[in-house]
Amino acid sequence: MKKELLSACSLMIGFLGFAQTEVYFKYDEAGNQKYRGTNASAKKAEEPAALHEQTKTAASSAMDEKEFWKQIRVYPVPVNDILTIDWTEETDQLIESVSLYQHSTVHWKFRQQNLPELNHQLKIDMTGYEWGVYILRFTLKDGRTFSKNITKR
Repeated sequence: MKKELLSACSLMIGFLGFAQTEVYFKYDEAGNQKYRGTNASAKKAEEPAALHEQTKTAASSAMDEKEFWKQIRVYPVPVNDILTIDWTEETDQLIESVSLYQHSTVHWKFRQQNLPELNHQLKIDMTGYEWGVYILRFTLKDGRTFSKNITKR
């Protein structure tokens, strides 16, 4: 009887004392764990308001790469002799220089600073260039670079 009573007591302690609890995890946008605990609403994984506001302002003032390429026209592609590049007034204020180099080498084939005399257009004579893939690179005034592959045949 003692043995059964002892087994029943230890079984009750096991159920009551070591019951499973729910554990909640909260993550930030990058996937980093910010909170682990038993209370779902105890801690909120939110960024500080100042940092969030600064990120919003920077995102609205800077043009992303997709929007940048929408305002640039590069034709004809593939190139036979003359490559023409046009851009809008908005992107003209962002562009510092335009460069072209062959994909298989590291030698610059063409480099041009963005000057007002260019009038939002640049023509590159590629008649003497070899067939292949070239990389057209725009360097912006804020230090970013956007590149696009151009084929010469």
